Amino acid sequence: HVQLVESGGGSVQAGGPLRLSCAASKPTYDYYCMAWFRQAPGKEREGVATIDSDDSTRYADSVKVRFTISKDNAKNTLYLQMNSLKPEDTAMYYCAAELTPSACLSAVPSYNYWGQGTQVTVS
Repeated sequence: HVQLVESGGGSVQAGGPLRLSCAASKPTYDYYCMAWFRQAPGKEREGVATIDSDDSTRYADSVKVRFTISKDNAKNTLYLQMNSLKPEDTAMYYCAAELTPSACLSAVPSYNYWGQGTQVTVS
């Protein structure tokens, strides 16, 4: 049974950092793709960053340079380091994963497994 549990969200001032974690019930190297998505009130869920099985990463233009996705296979944990946060980064952040080979797109239908989300508020 695949479980993903996010943590690390909270309230932060603009310009500050925050690190999100996603603890996975299966070894992170088992997942073909892992990703972070976010959803602000009244908006669609959007992809923030993806990382595939060989650690190649991709980012949404809005977070490039500021955010870094990484995973620690020894801890079965996915991370999202967020720096220089802006009020427009305020959203619920979700961890997602996919076991089957895929293109690791930043698209909701590309992932079968999701965490419950963690709220990030930037003021």
